[in-house]
Amino acid sequence: MKTYLRLLSFAKPLGRFLTPFVLTSLLSSVFGVLNFTLLIPLLSILFDKVDAKEMQAFLSQPAPSITTGPSDFFRYYFAQVFQEYGKVGALQFVCFVIILSVLLNNLFKYLSVRQLESFKARMVATLREAVFAQTLQLHLGFFSNERKGNLISRTTTDVQEVENSIANTLSAASKEVFLLIGYIVALLSISVKLTLFAIIVIPISGGFIATLVRRMKRDAQEGQQRLSGLVSLLDETFGGMRVVKGFVAEGFILDKFRRENEGYRNAIRSLANRRELASPFSEVMGVVVVAGILFYGGSLVLSGQSDLTAAQFIAYIAIFSQVTRPAKDISNAFSGSQRGLASGERVLELIDTTPIVQDKPNAVALTGFRDKISVQHVSFAYNADTPVLRDIDFDLQKGKTIALVGSSGGGKSTIADLIPRFYDPTAGSILIDGVDLRDCTMASLRGLMGIVTQESILFNDTIFNNIAFGSAATEAQVMEAARIANAHEFIVAQSDGYQTIIGDRGGKLSGGQRQRISIARAILKNPPILILDEATSALDTESEKLVQEALTRLMANRTTLVIAHRLSTIQHADEILVVNQGRIVERGRHDELLTLDEGFYRRLSTMQSV
Repeated sequence: MKTYLRLLSFAKPLGRFLTPFVLTSLLSSVFGVLNFTLLIPLLSILFDKVDAKEMQAFLSQPAPSITTGPSDFFRYYFAQVFQEYGKVGALQFVCFVIILSVLLNNLFKYLSVRQLESFKARMVATLREAVFAQTLQLHLGFFSNERKGNLISRTTTDVQEVENSIANTLSAASKEVFLLIGYIVALLSISVKLTLFAIIVIPISGGFIATLVRRMKRDAQEGQQRLSGLVSLLDETFGGMRVVKGFVAEGFILDKFRRENEGYRNAIRSLANRRELASPFSEVMGVVVVAGILFYGGSLVLSGQSDLTAAQFIAYIAIFSQVTRPAKDISNAFSGSQRGLASGERVLELIDTTPIVQDKPNAVALTGFRDKISVQHVSFAYNADTPVLRDIDFDLQKGKTIALVGSSGGGKSTIADLIPRFYDPTAGSILIDGVDLRDCTMASLRGLMGIVTQESILFNDTIFNNIAFGSAATEAQVMEAARIANAHEFIVAQSDGYQTIIGDRGGKLSGGQRQRISIARAILKNPPILILDEATSALDTESEKLVQEALTRLMANRTTLVIAHRLSTIQHADEILVVNQGRIVERGRHDELLTLDEGFYRRLSTMQSV
């Protein structure tokens, strides 16, 4: 129930939707019940059972108002029409009232559905936005541990299940309940004995359905987990299709998909079997009770032991036959809601995830970069395992370039990730102009930095929008950044120039072209601090030359932390830090490090020369 109410809260203000929805549902139910209660006077006329003396006595009383009771109000005017126009006139009057009642019933039903749809649309849109906004706030390590397909599934299919199931339950919990109560009140007004006999089915059905609901929730949770696995597999397969085909692994991937798909099918089939069992059970119980009422009530009418008339008894049967429909809808909605609740729990779990890296309440907003970045005795571990970094200590002065070199897995990229505070150190501290990064706002810190990575992160959009990403740059500014990045010539040679769509992750461009667009994006941002993470390592010689020229222009008069595998690209760095197994084992300028006998840097340089 807690999950259900919290999901509904995403449609706030609830009163804006629920008040008119409840009101229109109530009026629709009133007129829906009235349609069947009007059968009594209709059948009385047809069976010639209208008591003229009783009508006359009723008319001798003061005219009742609608507030004194709809039944008395209708009977008074029915008696008036019967006395003035006879049986045919009374029949016409009843038929007109039935038509009016049906019209109003459907009008209010339509209005209630409109309110419900508005409620659903607002709740789902707000919920999906909350999920996506929360995902954007999570720290970078979260995305390393979670499968993208799982996150996509929670934002799309899980939220869709909430819309389909939770909103339908709300409809059943109000509109159908009103209708059920209205029918029971009408039945009690006709015969208390028969109604008490009839409602014994309710606790029996309720106990059976409660048992089903508990089992269905487990099936629903398993089904949503399986669906997340399917989405993850699809995302990984489509993103790595070149590898799948290159290793002739289509059969292997298809087998994985079949296993996940079979698991999802079994979970959904089990859920559907139990869900669909609720409806026939309710219907059978309803028919059993109707048969019992026919026997018991018919015996009372035939024996004359009750004041129940034939017209009232037929109307009672007609009304009771309708009771099973809202009762069945309610049971179906609540049993069907288990899938939505299971999805809702997965969505709320993501919303409730607390980012490990977040701003302090009194975090300082940086206004510029004036002096240096100090990394002071920093250690770091991704989990509780062996530390990735151990006692890293260096200063990056404004306007200087520091290069990080070393073997793969040594910790270079981790150092680069700590500077923009994608992670927090597990020991030590990092200061910018004397202020600990944990005391700064992340937005102001990262606003001072431009990052170019080994893998060019581009979007399936135009070249212009990829360069201007996150800014309101003009065409002239974008073109100037592209010229500095050695990208303008190949861009204008594209079919649509700067408006060319470059495909998923920039797949229509070469590696060098993608990297130069990434550099143009960094140039346009014009940051005082640059982080270059092996920006040329994956390029051919010609592309590397063009990219290196662009990087040289980008690095001019900026503070730069550069990671490089190719030592030729960082020979002019102000300081080179050699990182091995999480420690700085050597430091100095290029020519200084080459003079160290048996030095790690010298050995790297010798291997690259060979």
